[in-house]
Parts: sequence; structure tokens; C-alpha cells
Amino acid sequence: MNSSGRDDLYRLAAYSAPPKIVTGRPVSPMNQQAPIENRPGTQVAWSTGLCGCCEDISSCCLTCWCPCISFGYIAEIIDKGSTSCGTGAAIYAIISCFTCLGCCYSCFYRSKMRREYMLKEGPCCDCLVHSCCEPCALCQEQRELKSRDFDLSIGWHENMERQNHRMAGAPTAPVVEGMYR
Repeated sequence: MNSSGRDDLYRLAAYSAPPKIVTGRPVSPMNQQAPIENRPGTQVAWSTGLCGCCEDISSCCLTCWCPCISFGYIAEIIDKGSTSCGTGAAIYAIISCFTCLGCCYSCFYRSKMRREYMLKEGPCCDCLVHSCCEPCALCQEQRELKSRDFDLSIGWHENMERQNHRMAGAPTAPVVEGMYR
């Protein structure tokens, strides 16, 4: 093959390549795979253990003295604002006062949270965790939501506004096209 034929092949390869996007991250084999959290069907561990209550003393105290408020915070975030903190707290308090089965109600939210964030079930099934360790389970759920950058005290709608505000002000990476050899 003569040199002009090779040059034609190189030009053809350059024009058929998709545009490259500059992300600011170096290309390495690790960057080419999706993070473990984003792979479909892969479950991730909780950010803290079930008995890690001392990692967030304020949540621990709130849950020990008023678990209904703690549950209300969780319910509002997990229900994406369709249940307010006050409504979730009131339902939990009524169920707990009249039937002593608030743990049965809250275990459904733990299951919903695990499905939403692809969290591993553990150390045992959700209902057993809430039945045996209700305060620890509620604290763990609060810590998990806080680790996912939710401010539980401001509710779902304010968290979404805060997130949208951050996204609107975030700089975007430039797209560079046509820089091929």
C-alpha cells in the first residue's frame, strides 16, 4: 500500500471517531467502568453500621427521646415529599401509642429505602432489625440519608431546591470536537 493510501486510511479513521468529551479526569482502566454504586443490580453497604449511633449524637438523642420526629424526617425524604415530616411523625406516634407496633410501620420505610439506594439487607431482615433495634435502625437510616447529602431538618422540597441550586451554579466541562491526529 502506498503512502497516500495510508494517509487516506488515517483520515478516514479520524473522521469516523466519535467526538471526545473532556471531563477533567485522567483516563485509566478504573475510570472506564461505572462505579459500583451505579451498576444495575449491585447492592452497596450502608454508610455506617447499625450500632454506630455515637457517630451522630444529635440523631441518637432525637431518636431516643422522640422517635416519631426521627421517623417523620426519614419518611418525608423516602416518600420524596408526598408525606410531610409532621404527618409521618403523627402516624408513627399513633400506631406506637395504640398498638406498640410502630416498628412494623417503620420497617416498610427501611425496605423502601434499601430498594431506592440499593443497600444490602443486614444484619437480618428489615422487620427483625426494627423489632429488636428500633432506635438503632432509625439512627442508621438518618445517618445514611445525611451521608447522601440530605439535610433532614429542611425536608424533601428544600433539599431538592438546594440540590438544583448547586447544579445550576456548577461549572460544566467543555466539549472538545475535531482534535484528532
